[in-house]
Amino acid sequence: MRYYTLLLPPLIAAACCGVALGQTSQASVPNTFPHAWPGQPNGSFSPAWQKYFEVTQKLPDLPGPLPRTFAGNIPVNRAGHPNDTLFFWAWEKQGANGTLTAPADVNNTDPWIIWLQGGPGSSGMIALTTENGPVHVLANGTWVLNNFSWNHLADTIWIDQPVGTGFSTADSTGYIPDEDQMGEDFIGFLSNLVKVFPSLATRPLFLTGESYAGTYIPYITKHIFQAENPPVKLRKIAIGDGSLGSQATVEHVPVINVIETYPAVIGYDQDVFNYFREQAHLCAFDLNLTYPQNGNFPTLNLVRPSSNSALSQSLLEPTEGRARTASLQKAVSEKFTTSHSKRSPTKRAEFFERREEDRRAWKRDLTGRANGTIDPFYGCFLLDELIDYAVNFTFPWSNGDFDVYDIPDATSPEPFLNASTFFNDNRTRAALHAPTSKDWIRNFNYPFGNVHDRSKGNQYGDPSVEPIAFLSDLAANASAANVSIVFYSGNDDSLVQHRGTEVIIQNMTFGGAQGFARKPSTPWFDDAGNFAGIVHQERGLAYVLFAGAGHLVPEWKPAQALVFLREFVLGANLNGTVSGTIVVGGENATLAGDFLPGGNEIFFGSAATQGTSTIPAATQAVWSSFLATATATHPPITGVNSAVGRGGWDLVGVFWLALVVSFIM
Repeated sequence: MRYYTLLLPPLIAAACCGVALGQTSQASVPNTFPHAWPGQPNGSFSPAWQKYFEVTQKLPDLPGPLPRTFAGNIPVNRAGHPNDTLFFWAWEKQGANGTLTAPADVNNTDPWIIWLQGGPGSSGMIALTTENGPVHVLANGTWVLNNFSWNHLADTIWIDQPVGTGFSTADSTGYIPDEDQMGEDFIGFLSNLVKVFPSLATRPLFLTGESYAGTYIPYITKHIFQAENPPVKLRKIAIGDGSLGSQATVEHVPVINVIETYPAVIGYDQDVFNYFREQAHLCAFDLNLTYPQNGNFPTLNLVRPSSNSALSQSLLEPTEGRARTASLQKAVSEKFTTSHSKRSPTKRAEFFERREEDRRAWKRDLTGRANGTIDPFYGCFLLDELIDYAVNFTFPWSNGDFDVYDIPDATSPEPFLNASTFFNDNRTRAALHAPTSKDWIRNFNYPFGNVHDRSKGNQYGDPSVEPIAFLSDLAANASAANVSIVFYSGNDDSLVQHRGTEVIIQNMTFGGAQGFARKPSTPWFDDAGNFAGIVHQERGLAYVLFAGAGHLVPEWKPAQALVFLREFVLGANLNGTVSGTIVVGGENATLAGDFLPGGNEIFFGSAATQGTSTIPAATQAVWSSFLATATATHPPITGVNSAVGRGGWDLVGVFWLALVVSFIM
């Protein structure tokens, strides 16, 4: 239903930027610098800069009234790189006046919030204009006020980082080589920020963000703890759908949970479920979470495809970039054709009949592979295989799109919420004291000075160790510094699905023990009394699951996200807290399973929601019965082909028939 631009897929990025994959081309890496607008003070940073950074000029197209805001670029103090800066846009708390410009006062306990976007290389202004910010851009380019903006509760600052992202600047050799440099840069930025706004040095800071900010925030927190004189008083970190672990942990381990949450992605096909379950077992992804946890999990090996096909090579691209490609359906279809020697299924004639035939052929291919072996075309890239299956065989994703951020969203293309026109308007640029050496872009392709150089690091070219490697030490330091930790997830996210976060929690030590001692199963509710998800809190770590939200939680569930911010981030709501032998708020056995069932509607359309596929109750009942009898063992798949021959349409056929009727109507 909405369009979320991510990093360009590497092949496209290389073509448009003149950078070869796996290489760094300094000649093509931008050299950008901040702009000195009229009125900029001379000398070092001080409260005298407040007047300069204040946004006083009218911003084009934005509705009002708006609170006071401040914006501009502040250096990160990296030696030899004076043009390395971070761009910020700070909004005072709604209804307040002067909270950001208040003088330093150790007795001032008003909270303030920093929000960081992920990517890596995504602008924090994306969240400001589409998620938890005061103004939102719509698909038609108009703007509306957001009644659930996070600055309703506290002064909030949205930041473009690392250097070079969004309106942030960097010289051609000044991009971050790793996350430790990113953390040092951020400390340098904060040290200058609090010179401009002195009250922020002693007021409690709540550092928040989502997605790849799950890597940024732990590194920033580590460097705050390491600083002899930290520039800020950190109180809590809150990470949503965060990249806290390896690619295997956050993307591929949860695939069975993704299917259990939304079995519609495989058309409720029991054989396909068993196939993915077997693959998960062969990849050692079927981790056993116990409460309390019994031992640490082994290091996961993300087995690469053994086939040298175009399909296999494409899996090296970041999953979200591959899934956002406009020609995803065509590309996947062609790859399947090459891999399985079938005719192209892209023609629309006899659509449903042909797709069912191709689906059965895919299942027959499985029987031709020896049981107990990993699929050579995909290796252990199970999320990619699931996406490709859905795009090939499952309506409405077969229309050509699979939104890894929001499973039930099958619109193709999705409405594009893009604030580029606004930010690159010269009136906006001047009002925000933004650089003239570059245009604002949503996503920056080479935050590490290269385009996803996987020879130096992960799928994004980040050479740094994943935060899970030091989360236990970070939690110990956080406890000593009275800093709390919050992890939250959207239940409809498939890219960084909540199962991966739960694995990370159970594999880390905090408060003197490993993992949660009790399984999360306490419901929480929004202000209207509606079920909002699950909450659990133990020993300084809180975990919150949002029902009906995707990867970008504040966008899908804005009212619930604001309640979450008020109660579990800024506040001290004890719901879900383990206290001795009881859990505050109680434990609900129906919420204690490994997955929270998703909705029973899938929406689709072109650039807008034009139809909704509702899963029949009979289909859901048969599937629930199947899951109830499925054991935790992983038997080899046998008789896949015969299962179809003996009436594969009893469940799958009911599902397809309902969707066809929904599509026609």
